[in-house]
Amino acid sequence: MDIAWFGILNGSAINFLNIYAARLGASGFQIGLLGAVPALVSLFLSIPTGVWLTRRPITKAVFWTAALSRLGYLLWIPLPWLFKAQGQIWALIVITLLMGIPLCGLNVGFTTLFAMAVPTEWRSSVAGIRNAMLSITFMLTSLGVGYLLDHLPFPIGYQIVFGIGFLGGLMSTANLFFIRPIPSSEAVDQTGSAKKTAGQDKTGWRSTLRLDIWRSPYAKILLVFMGFHLTQYLALPLFPLFTVNSMHLNDAEIGIGTAIFYLTMLIGSTQLKAIERWIGHQKITGWGVTGMALYPIMMAFSHNAFHYYLLSAVGGFVWAMVGGAYANYLLECIPPADRPSHLAWYNLVLNACVLVGSLAGPLLSSLAGLRSALLIAGILRGLAGIAILEWGGSIQKFG
Repeated sequence: MDIAWFGILNGSAINFLNIYAARLGASGFQIGLLGAVPALVSLFLSIPTGVWLTRRPITKAVFWTAALSRLGYLLWIPLPWLFKAQGQIWALIVITLLMGIPLCGLNVGFTTLFAMAVPTEWRSSVAGIRNAMLSITFMLTSLGVGYLLDHLPFPIGYQIVFGIGFLGGLMSTANLFFIRPIPSSEAVDQTGSAKKTAGQDKTGWRSTLRLDIWRSPYAKILLVFMGFHLTQYLALPLFPLFTVNSMHLNDAEIGIGTAIFYLTMLIGSTQLKAIERWIGHQKITGWGVTGMALYPIMMAFSHNAFHYYLLSAVGGFVWAMVGGAYANYLLECIPPADRPSHLAWYNLVLNACVLVGSLAGPLLSSLAGLRSALLIAGILRGLAGIAILEWGGSIQKFG
């Protein structure tokens, strides 16, 4: 239910934020900032957040960080009444920055909670079911939202969409409150050992930063994920600019495209468990990231709504593999007794990539043009997938 309600939030407010900004006249730099400012916050807070989480009950920490971060969606609603176009864009950037402070804790904490609440042997099934639930609610929401936006005047339609998103976030947060770690010695040992590890032996900035993690085999995982996320976010700010300004799609067509994306994601999620048994999480992630290269490359050659629907179908199936496997692959490579600190470093790497990619994508577009930038981003995604296949499978797996 957490992910089902999050699909409503994702399919409405989150999915149409960049489209709204583009229709207000936002530049590529401003759209890049919308994705980059939460990452900037996390760069400074990821490591302290990992330490903070080891000292608190994980369920309460996840619930309150979710509640605080999702309160920001409510603040999007009155912006058209308060500011003109450019004022709204900058207000959205500032609110998104503030939401990024508790969001950092949610991102690190939820992965830890997932690992503690779901037994190892169930993780692929649970991840697949969560992907399926996300696909269904996202698909239905995006279709409904696209219809609303085409039949309501601007910006009232977007205010209603932001309200729908806030409701989805509120209900998702309520469900997070009821998730509990499994009542086993493993779960108890994880929290207890993590606390001990985070504060072991030495004190001071070196032990707080946990630089020893970069001297472990896990450093290789951090590097290949750095390549994945950097190429992932390099392309993301280019998509709304291309669909609105180059393909001239309306909101209904964008809604249909995203619904198709999540329909094929739903179909792919049903096959995730079988594919995981066949080749494992690492190879699913590597081949999936390689396949993600198709989305920006196909978009670069797209000219109309039919093309957009086709690339959405391909992109959704590929993301079902990556989205369902990469978190489990990451957890396999982390010692169970020390998850928060390892995940904090992953979150720092992720957000550095979000920051750099979100700003570099529009810069690349201004230098090379939108189509060329999409092609370059696609090629780099393919290379990132190859790196995961070549160098991401040679460290110890913890299950």
